[in-house]
Amino acid sequence: MASYGLTIPLNEIPLVEHKEFLKEAQSLGYSELWSAETAGYDAFSPLVLASDWVPEMRIGTAIVPAFTRGPATIAMSAATLANLAPGRFTLGVGASSNVIVKSWNGIDFERPYQKTRDLVRFLKLAMEGEKVTQSFETFEVDGFRLTNPPAKAPEILIAALREQMLKMAGREADGAIINWLSSSDAKRVVPLVGEGKKVVARVFVAPSEDDKTVRNAARYAIAAYLNVPVYREFHRWLGRGESLGAMWEAWEAGDRKAAVAAIPDEVVDDLVVHGTPDDCRRKIEAYFAAGVEVVAVAVLPYGISEVEGVRALSPKDGADL
Repeated sequence: MASYGLTIPLNEIPLVEHKEFLKEAQSLGYSELWSAETAGYDAFSPLVLASDWVPEMRIGTAIVPAFTRGPATIAMSAATLANLAPGRFTLGVGASSNVIVKSWNGIDFERPYQKTRDLVRFLKLAMEGEKVTQSFETFEVDGFRLTNPPAKAPEILIAALREQMLKMAGREADGAIINWLSSSDAKRVVPLVGEGKKVVARVFVAPSEDDKTVRNAARYAIAAYLNVPVYREFHRWLGRGESLGAMWEAWEAGDRKAAVAAIPDEVVDDLVVHGTPDDCRRKIEAYFAAGVEVVAVAVLPYGISEVEGVRALSPKDGADL
């Protein structure tokens, strides 16, 4: 069943003050909350609070990097949330990127496919309460057992971009988390995960009719992400090599201003949903039509505040679309 999720926390509200906002979001028709982890809050803490504040909503991480915590630490954090929100928590993990792993955390970003696969294999054993002593391809675990394994193991999803990782997400986990792609791209990506597997898409949305403001601001976000090697190769694979070539060339030359300016309008319009609230909801519906089960809306404050954007996109208002 298609479900509207919401990316939390919002930057414009202190985390400790999110309680009333999350209750309002639930009343507006959002049924799931998905945390992100880059350079702000960690992925788990906002969901611990949300599990108590809005106990009817599903919660999930999108994502926890496979490299930046030890396997046992991830297992403990995930088990904690699975116990706090029985049957409502989904653990999303992924390789992340060389920027977060190497540049920010000083950890070698090596063999990301194998590292993510091995982590998922370990987590599936750990969540069942098994004592794990095993040599995986990228790490070893000797004698770890969760003291308080969850009564119901959480779903595990893998953040995936290209074909190999997408297929692995369907084979090794319960499905995939996808990011920075259009609804047309989703039509190509979702089938690779496999039939009967869950797909969650983070979709960036700016419910504003000020196209110029949205496009100008969105170019900076697109440049920040799509110059990271894993996203650059993803969009080459999707067929945007020609339309984004000038941006990549300018970025490599150190000309950030030219790189941002080189992003075509059509790329912005593909990757960032914008327009009237009804227009945005129709565009979000296209992701569901492509096979996405959950759209985790990430509101961009371009021409509108985050809170105003969440309210404008109310799924209840679009129930008759």
